[in-house]
Amino acid sequence: MVEAGYETVAREIIACIRCPLHESAIKRVIGKGSCNPKVFFIGEAPGESENKSGIPFYGRAGKKLDQMVEYMGLSEEDWFVTNTVKCRPPGNRKPRVQEIECCKPFLIAQITLLNPKLIILLGNTAEKSFCPERKLEWGVPVEHEGRTILKLYHPAALIYTASKIEVQRGFIDKNRELWQ
Repeated sequence: MVEAGYETVAREIIACIRCPLHESAIKRVIGKGSCNPKVFFIGEAPGESENKSGIPFYGRAGKKLDQMVEYMGLSEEDWFVTNTVKCRPPGNRKPRVQEIECCKPFLIAQITLLNPKLIILLGNTAEKSFCPERKLEWGVPVEHEGRTILKLYHPAALIYTASKIEVQRGFIDKNRELWQ
């Protein structure tokens, strides 16, 4: 799939029927951002707004992600965002392991093709899907399969627990050299 290029990967995502999530998908949520990102964000799953628009982080959590990106000092050319799964789970539940596994080849192909300097896992679901055999510390970068990864709070967590905003900024401040 990687050899065929990014457009082919996107078409494969749109056509995918590997798991039941496609049955209720209005739109597949492939990703948004730069084709040559320094930073590759991985979220959990599309929400209601994302399912309707086809754009990741389109709703309230997207506004928090935009604020985080601005705080990081990233320009539009510096980042890309996607999710562990490309279709919305029913009832906004967390994606199941089998669903994540069905979408993982797409995620790996996106990372391989876009070749980011840093992967930021937004929350526990992204961590469990990208490196299930590891337990990462919040805000502590590690090497994983030849790439630097960093786990930060999911933007939705910043909506529901405002006290995490300053903690998140601390994580960002101490890791700026990873993307600058």
